[in-house]
Order: sequence, then C-alpha cells, then structure tokens
Amino acid sequence: MRARITFTKQGALRYTGHLDLHRLWEHAMRRADLPLSYSQGFHPQPKISLASALPLGFSSRCEALDARFNEGLPTEEIASRLQASLPREIEIVRVESVDEKLPALQTQVLSAVYQVQLTEPADGLELRRKVEEVLQAETIQRERRSKFYDLRPLIEELEVAEAEKPSIRMKLAAREGATGRPDEVLQTLGIEPETARVERTELIFSS
Repeated sequence: MRARITFTKQGALRYTGHLDLHRLWEHAMRRADLPLSYSQGFHPQPKISLASALPLGFSSRCEALDARFNEGLPTEEIASRLQASLPREIEIVRVESVDEKLPALQTQVLSAVYQVQLTEPADGLELRRKVEEVLQAETIQRERRSKFYDLRPLIEELEVAEAEKPSIRMKLAAREGATGRPDEVLQTLGIEPETARVERTELIFSS
C-alpha cells in the first residue's frame, strides 16, 4: 500500500531540517506499529519520501509524504495511530491511498504557495510598486551556492494583500532543479527575511 500523508509543520519544528524530519516520521511509524516497508540490501531504508524540502524557519500547513506499507490499512486507522505518535507541532490533515505506479512524490511537485506576514511596519503602496517591478522584470539575476541563476521564471504569482499589516502571497516553481525560494524573493523586494513569517500553504502536484 502507498499512502500519501498531508500534514502541518508548526512551532519549534520549523527549525527541524529535512533529514531530521524524515527520521521523525520513521520513528513515529514504528511507535504506531505500522507495517512500514523497507528497501532490500545491507542497509535497509524505510520507504518514506517527503515531497519538497522546506527551508528552516518556515512553517507549513500542507507538507506531504508518501509511505509504503507491507499491507493495506484503512486510511483513518493510519491517521489516528500516527497522530498519537507525533509531536503536537505536526497535525495530520489527511491520509489517502494513492496508485503504486505513480512517479516518485518529489517529481510530482510543480509549485508551492507561500503566505508571508511582515513583522515590521511597511508602506503598502511602496510594496505594491516593488512587486510590480519584479513582475515586469525580464530577468532577476541571483546567486545561490556561488552560481548565478534567473529568479524571474520561478515566480509564477506575486501579490500584496492588505490586512492590519501588508502581507505577501507568492506562488513559486518547485520542480526538481527549478525551485524558487521565498527568502530570495523577499530580498529582491528589499525585505530582510528575518522580518517576515513565511508559511507554505499549498503544494501543487501534477495530475
């Protein structure tokens, strides 16, 4: 059975990295006594795959993983047994059975949507002007790991929402080898990432 689990990542777990999160899920599944499948060979690995690495410090309402089990179980039972074994910062949103023949989960992710709440006062009109500049730019050269790349094609949507404080919604490409990072978009807008709370609200998969 291949189960897809959608879950939140909040609180202190915002500072838990990708590999540690993988181990957390493996331990939770063991505590829940679920029939997790393992690979063959000298160093068997649990058949767990996370959809898309979330940068440290970001929270999420929509993380996803695929887990393979040696036997079929009701999705409600998987959810209830797992929730009791997970820290409170992770809440299971849903569990669904998916086709075993689907491609690897990581390759199905197309885009990710982020909601950014600014923690310091900002001029909404000026922020909108900067957003328009970004959207109208043909290229936005950025440097990551000593390599230059064009950020502009990775920004699919970008808009300012007014509430008590201006907030930003962005939809960024999240394909393998073409992933937009919210912190780099913020820096392009002249906003220091440390002055914003970033939450991933949606992962968009290929159909």
